[in-house]
Amino acid sequence: MDCSLQHRIRERAYEIWSAEGRTHGRAEQHWLAAERQVLSEMAPQVSAPAEPAGQKKTVPARQRRSITNVRPQPKKVANAG
Repeated sequence: MDCSLQHRIRERAYEIWSAEGRTHGRAEQHWLAAERQVLSEMAPQVSAPAEPAGQKKTVPARQRRSITNVRPQPKKVANAG
């Protein structure tokens, strides 16, 4: 985990711990809640950049098909004479 990300989570967990009256024995719950909050705040920043105005989104002409239940076809052999 990135040190700055871990630092932000640690600070947020401390804030949660303080807000809940500094009760002991809930460190993991505080950490997980802080981690969820920090990562959810970062989600818009991590997502793909916005498309410039006026440009249309291109869609591939042919989509790939699923490869489930695909069996290899036997090779055809020419009869020798």
